[in-house]
Amino acid sequence: MDSQVAASSYPASLTGSLDPGVSRWLWLVKWLLAIPHVVALAALWIAAGVLTFVAGLVILVTGRYPRPIFDFNVGVMRWSWRVAFYAYAALGTDRYPPFSLRSDPTYPADFAVEYPEHLSRGLVLIKWWLLAIPQYLVVVVLTGGFGVVLGGPGHIITGSGLIALLVLIAAVALLSSGTYPRPLFDLTMGLDRWCYRVLAYTALMTDQYPPFRLDCGGTESSATVHATAGPARGGRAAPA
Repeated sequence: MDSQVAASSYPASLTGSLDPGVSRWLWLVKWLLAIPHVVALAALWIAAGVLTFVAGLVILVTGRYPRPIFDFNVGVMRWSWRVAFYAYAALGTDRYPPFSLRSDPTYPADFAVEYPEHLSRGLVLIKWWLLAIPQYLVVVVLTGGFGVVLGGPGHIITGSGLIALLVLIAAVALLSSGTYPRPLFDLTMGLDRWCYRVLAYTALMTDQYPPFRLDCGGTESSATVHATAGPARGGRAAPA
């Protein structure tokens, strides 16, 4: 199996480009600057949670995810990722995130999910809780809680897991040397990517089980595969 094909095969795609001139000190106040986004996202995630429940009922009957709800929920996740990338899930840019659900090609971070033409009616009942338990355990380690998986924006400015620790180390390096260690950024991106893949799966957007694989790097195409992909439950397998 081609590792690069495997790395890019998952239908949820998370990207982030490290700005070369990230400020030494701005990260000290990004928690404050991000508050307007956190307030907006808190309301949006409540709506997304309700709409996900509605989408689950529709999938149970028709096997299809309503496209308007799908686009809205992906937009909320995209907005959350841009703010997280700006703040304490990556510290990858000092460019203030746009207040928008839409993809912005000018912003250095993005998130997208391929729209599924059909979803399993049976899996919708169990994949978000039973099948996802192993992934939840990983996310707890990475975020210090359920973080993005429960749809809350709190991970943007708080956290105690491995991602927060790595970002803190990067922040100290920025403060002392003015340079963000590239290997540290690539590793952090891989962990963030893992979490958002689980988010897409538990939000019922795909039947393809998130791989137990750490794909590092800023883009899906440059990701480095460190392990074999996990099983696809009810979805397509990674191409051989």
